[in-house]
Amino acid sequence: MVISGTEVKSLRLGKASFNDSYCHFNNGELFVKSLHIAEYTFGTYNNHDTVRDRKLLLNKNELRKLEAKTTEKGYSIIPLKIFLIEKGIFKMEIGLGKGKKLYDKRETIKERDTDRDIKRKYGI
Repeated sequence: MVISGTEVKSLRLGKASFNDSYCHFNNGELFVKSLHIAEYTFGTYNNHDTVRDRKLLLNKNELRKLEAKTTEKGYSIIPLKIFLIEKGIFKMEIGLGKGKKLYDKRETIKERDTDRDIKRKYGI
């Protein structure tokens, strides 16, 4: 993952959020979009943008495989976790996800409603 100096310091403090972030291809390169890395509190005017596209570094074979999968309907690439390796390099684990069908969503909503009603009734 290509990041700047203040982003590294903020990540070391654990200030990253994956809410609504996903990966997309742009000119054969993979970018992570809407990954929020908070501003470094001791940063000066050189502080980074909190939400920007960040390039992911993968080899050509991996990029080709992922791009072929994402062209299929319903598949998308999502970031799962960011971690620091021994060399002081931050890496991102990504996963290939498939969206829910409409009937799956209805079933999930129904289960959530019944669980909420049960908790309300029995005070759990």
